[in-house]
Amino acid sequence: MSIAAADWSSDVFRVLQARTITTVCTVPDGGLTRLLKLVEAEPLMRLVTLSIEQEGIGIATGCWLAGSRALIAMQSSGVGNCINALGLPTALRAPCLMLVTMRGQWGEFNPWQVPMGQATPPALEAVGVKCFPVDKAEEVGETFAAAADMAFNSRVSAAVLVGQRVIGAKGFGQK
Repeated sequence: MSIAAADWSSDVFRVLQARTITTVCTVPDGGLTRLLKLVEAEPLMRLVTLSIEQEGIGIATGCWLAGSRALIAMQSSGVGNCINALGLPTALRAPCLMLVTMRGQWGEFNPWQVPMGQATPPALEAVGVKCFPVDKAEEVGETFAAAADMAFNSRVSAAVLVGQRVIGAKGFGQK
């Protein structure tokens, strides 16, 4: 793994701190491990482990209504679980910020991951989510900052889609 690939999590973490995003909801994924460890170690942040991704939509919306900010971090395979729930922040004009590690792209070994990986951008866009795909590790932080600013300043849903070129392709037997 290159230094840039390792540092994108730190870049996102710095944006979380700068934007006072204090709750991170997740169904853990290997591509998110470094970021989630940073969040877990930060006493001013709360890491919420979900049983299904759509729970994060309700939590993020509730955080906004209570005066705080949240992020939902998940793998692209979990996006399908969120589509119906994404109507909640839209109806309430509440921001919904997502960080999605992509599967079903470059170098994918698992055929199960391909359909949802390919469907993630159009499915999110169909329900009004602004998508920000990024395929270079050194651009993840600035892309995440732009998406966060759009979400919280315009009160819309936004998703940063971290491409498989950034997180790396796995093979059977790899973690």
